[in-house]
Amino acid sequence: MAFILNIETATKNCSVSLAKDGEVIAIKELNNGNYSHAEVLHPFIVEILKEANVSTEEIEAVAVSKGPGSYTGLRIGVSAAKGLCFAFNKPLISIETLAALAHSISIDKGIIVSMLDARRMEVYSAVYDNNYKQIREIKAEVIDENSFSEYLENTKVYFLGDGAQKCKEVIKHKNAIFIDAKFPSSKEMASLSFNKYKKNDIEDVAYFEPFYLKDFVAIPEKKKKPIF
Repeated sequence: MAFILNIETATKNCSVSLAKDGEVIAIKELNNGNYSHAEVLHPFIVEILKEANVSTEEIEAVAVSKGPGSYTGLRIGVSAAKGLCFAFNKPLISIETLAALAHSISIDKGIIVSMLDARRMEVYSAVYDNNYKQIREIKAEVIDENSFSEYLENTKVYFLGDGAQKCKEVIKHKNAIFIDAKFPSSKEMASLSFNKYKKNDIEDVAYFEPFYLKDFVAIPEKKKKPIF
């Protein structure tokens, strides 16, 4: 029996779950349109452990969404996960954010494109078959009317994630299907982290860093106009 704590903070959805042998037994999520991770992440962890009546000593591993996604969100999630691993001497497991997102839907045929919103018309995306096998690497790309045409010409393509809205505005192919209201969640991390745990596929806690995909670019703060 293995209890694994799963942490997802790559997007505006702050999500924490506790899973037993890959099955979620407690979960807390907040997606209010803001990045509230710094305020709610640690209370969520305390609440689900209390709800499940499981102590930190009973947890076998901590899993964290590795990215890509929000720079600040990823930093908060990874810092919390590493802190727990150091404090309680637990292994760290990393889960690709876009892979977990793909597992939020099930299809018989076709292609799944997981995508997260980046700036302007850019998204972070990855492509999976109906068995969740990744068939194209993760990219940061600018979306236009020809994006993913090599897949759309041959099969149904299911777009999901908060970057899918950008595609919906420009991709009008008959094989394009847009799934609304899907965000990466610790719910889908549960089975993925348990599979990695069984294989002892763990990270070096001291050196692990999130997968940002792109360098962080700070947006300069607008200068305030003088009152007088």
